[in-house]
Amino acid sequence: MSGAGTDMRDHSDTIAVLGAGKMGEALISGLLRAGLPVEKLLITERYPKRAQEMTEHYRVRAVDNVEAAKTADTLVLAVKPQDMDDLLAELSSVVTPDRLVVTIAAGITTAAIEKRLVDGVPVVRVMPNTPALVGEAMSVIAAGSYATEEHLARAEAIFRPVGKVLRLPESQLDAVTALSGSGPAYVFYLVEAMTDAGILLGLPRAVAHDLIVQTIYGSAVMLRESGEHPVALREAVTSPGGTTIAAIRELERHGVRAALLAALEAARDRSRQLAGGH
Repeated sequence: MSGAGTDMRDHSDTIAVLGAGKMGEALISGLLRAGLPVEKLLITERYPKRAQEMTEHYRVRAVDNVEAAKTADTLVLAVKPQDMDDLLAELSSVVTPDRLVVTIAAGITTAAIEKRLVDGVPVVRVMPNTPALVGEAMSVIAAGSYATEEHLARAEAIFRPVGKVLRLPESQLDAVTALSGSGPAYVFYLVEAMTDAGILLGLPRAVAHDLIVQTIYGSAVMLRESGEHPVALREAVTSPGGTTIAAIRELERHGVRAALLAALEAARDRSRQLAGGH
């Protein structure tokens, strides 16, 4: 479910995206595609060359963090987790409780951000993923201590133009980070491995790549559109004594399922460590 149908032409709030990296740019592009008037969008960027690229390409206005905090109704903190302390130090005395702060920094809790701001500032934490760049993100939002239904709805409106949005308790966001936040990397890893296997089987690299990418894309569409359980879809491909069951047997023999479980647990545990400041 992409956010292509979202219309923000009548959106009244001013939104500032603080940090114009890949995810920040994906949000900016998605909001403008959804009809947000360019005058309702501000950006901040620490690197002047990058700020110039963004203003020239999207016609948005680049400001500093303090001006953004004083001007915008909603602040989207899109900086890297390691840069969050410095950003919050700038914002701590200028962000007021009538603003909404939305953070997409992995592993940083709403409580950690609330502690650095004045009392009562509503914070919403969002875990998107990189398919936001093509309008197909999976974004999960969670409310902080002061965030209301209205604040969650505002956050949803920002992220819906770049994909699907789901609400969950913040206690589940470490699992979300492991599953969908890091998930695209697992898919790309699988594509890399399957492409190498195709080359081993005698196919040119470009052909193997195209076969795998279209197969994964088509399979994902089937999963989303059919409503069928993945086991049912897999069994439909798996004939008795055929090629697919021979391959599945090898995957099971090599512990691929167990390896995936262990990998996601490791990602969840690392997210918890990051949340604890490690």
